[in-house]
Amino acid sequence: MTDDLRSFDVLPGAGHSPVILHVPHSAREIPPSVRAGIALGDDELARELDHITDAHTAQIAEAAAGAAGVVPWRFVNRLSRLVVDPERFPDEREEMRVVGMGAVYTRTTHGAVLRSEDIEAGPLVQRYFLPYARAMTRAVADRLAATGRAVIIDVHSYPRARLPYELHGEGPRPPVCLGTDSFHTPPGLLDAARQAFGETELDSPFSGAYVPLEFHGSDPRVEALMVEIRRDTYMTEPGGPAGPGLERLAAALARLVDAVSG
Repeated sequence: MTDDLRSFDVLPGAGHSPVILHVPHSAREIPPSVRAGIALGDDELARELDHITDAHTAQIAEAAAGAAGVVPWRFVNRLSRLVVDPERFPDEREEMRVVGMGAVYTRTTHGAVLRSEDIEAGPLVQRYFLPYARAMTRAVADRLAATGRAVIIDVHSYPRARLPYELHGEGPRPPVCLGTDSFHTPPGLLDAARQAFGETELDSPFSGAYVPLEFHGSDPRVEALMVEIRRDTYMTEPGGPAGPGLERLAAALARLVDAVSG
């Protein structure tokens, strides 16, 4: 493993597709220079990656893209969220900072020290976070230019049992949680997701949907929905292999993609 690891991939879909499947948390890779700043031993780090990684979600998105009638675009993070978390605010607006999980994590899922609290986050933000944000902004702008709209479907997973870092984990933990944004999640997108996945809950145990800041709260042509899949429905927890549920979920995601591609 070298520091020349590719940070992310933008995988083209159909020219007339407005859909971007965004997969931010599926990878486990950590460049050596970043690993050097992590306090965990190798076995501890492997266990943390088992808990924090949205395992196999890139595979779900890939299978869904292959099954969809209109191939969506895919934006896939190739580095672990322990490098930087591209979906956090990089400043004091981020509520997860209270548990050491802002854009650059300093605590683990169970509250142990991941990095020193004194770490200078700026270099990691500059090296990894900002290029990712700019590329995602370009991807959305390209869909707007090509189709007049953009539909960001965030593909995540979450554990069956609440982990200590979760700030709002006291509610239901359905097979699929749909995270919404009051400005960017229109009723039609939500209805399509409910029909595609079946048993769902809104914004429990996770809420919100990712939209690049350039468009957030200002451009209604950008639609967004977070799809949080409970891990026991498709894999062995934590960090184990995928099972037959993966294909079923990929087919459901493909149905959602096709429903909102027209």
